[in-house]
Parts: sequence; structure tokens; C-alpha cells
Amino acid sequence: MIQQETMLEIADNSGVKTAQCIKVLGKCSSHKGKCSRPTAGVGDIICVAIKKHLPNCQLDKKKVYRCVIIRTKYPIRRPDGSYVRFDSNAAVMIDADQNPVGTRIFGAVARELREKNFMKIVSLASEVV
Repeated sequence: MIQQETMLEIADNSGVKTAQCIKVLGKCSSHKGKCSRPTAGVGDIICVAIKKHLPNCQLDKKKVYRCVIIRTKYPIRRPDGSYVRFDSNAAVMIDADQNPVGTRIFGAVARELREKNFMKIVSLASEVV
């Protein structure tokens, strides 16, 4: 699960290497009386701040961008009872139309992206788990 201030690696060729989550979009804490934070899983959209990037990156380091999460260390439960988890937390930079900024996706992506209608990311990925 990704929450505020989680560091993510960016798995596309947009030029960004690492980013920090600054806001989870569309989630609210629903526990009354408990200290709970909104968390995001695979296929959720978050706002990030760029922390490390390549010198030839066209994205500005001082702006806030949106990402979709493609991998998490936290296990994902599938409807058939199986679990899948990855070695790292990774995301892909997206634009206002929810299309990826980069033209390549590095590493495997979860099958849950297909259900959330990120078909362009699924088609660019080398492997769908």
C-alpha cells in the first residue's frame, strides 16, 4: 500500500527515476476515532513530486505530477484466492488524459491495471503478471 511520503521508482522512460507520493487521490480515511491514512494500491492514481531525474528529462522537478501505481510490495489478493506481490513499489507517469508520458514500460505490471482501464500501459509492458 502506498501512502503519503512513500518513495516510488518510476518504471518508464520519461526521464524520472524516483518520486515521492504527496497525495492519494480519490481515497478518504473512513475509520472513526482511529489514526488512519488514505492508502493506494495497484491501479490507483496518486500525486507525486519528482526527486531524482535524468539531465535530459522534459518534466520539471518543481511541479506536481500524476502517476498510476503498477507494482507494490504489499500483497494483492486476487478473486481466486491467490496473492501476488513485487520486489519494489513502482509507478508510471501519466498526463491529464491518463495516457503514459513515456513510450516504454520497464518490468512487469499487475493484471489489475486491465480492470481499471489502463490498456495503454498494459500494452506497453513487457510482462503482465
